[in-house]
Amino acid sequence: MIFAAMIITIDGPAGTGKSSVSHQVAQQLGFDFLDTGAMYRAIALAALRGKTPLYDSAALAALARLTHLDFDWSAHPPELLLDGQSVGPLLRCNETTEASSVIATVAAVRDELVRRQREFGRERANLVSEGRDQGTVVFPDAELKFYLDATPQERARRRARQSGMDEATILAEILSRDARDSGRRAGPLKAAMDARRLDTTDLTEAQVIDAIVAAARQLTGARA
Repeated sequence: MIFAAMIITIDGPAGTGKSSVSHQVAQQLGFDFLDTGAMYRAIALAALRGKTPLYDSAALAALARLTHLDFDWSAHPPELLLDGQSVGPLLRCNETTEASSVIATVAAVRDELVRRQREFGRERANLVSEGRDQGTVVFPDAELKFYLDATPQERARRRARQSGMDEATILAEILSRDARDSGRRAGPLKAAMDARRLDTTDLTEAQVIDAIVAAARQLTGARA
């Protein structure tokens, strides 16, 4: 099926399966997948490498402006390149994860990364963009918007199964992250007014993917 330029946004809190779902949706539709969380992690990694203080908002904003971020779109999923280099697993280590949570609260950093995400949206013909503010801030005019959610307990169970970590510890981290993401002034976590909400608590990943793919194909059919 050939799509005229379409952006699909998939937002939601941590542990709802956004990244995996978004990647699979993009593959099934033949779209590119934009992992915006990886962009924040990359700036966090750059800050850690350069010993930029995480409390210095001005320095972090300058770092974000000077750091080159791109994706190898031929990889599945697309691989983020930090100043031209593959950083792979370094983006997922605990230190980078913790730092990225701080980075994401800096308004000037978010402004810069939103600008770049919009550039990717203009450059790629069809895009599935995953994050926490894609449908509300980055692509408010996206053709399709989804907001994935699940109970904190279910999200903690999923993370525990994946990581082998203590479920109670993960639940505490999830609740803290939810409060921080929802309460920040810049790009707070919330569903767009026109987003389709999917509670994934009792859904399989395949069911969530099928629902999004079906909606995209239905919309394309209505356009024809």
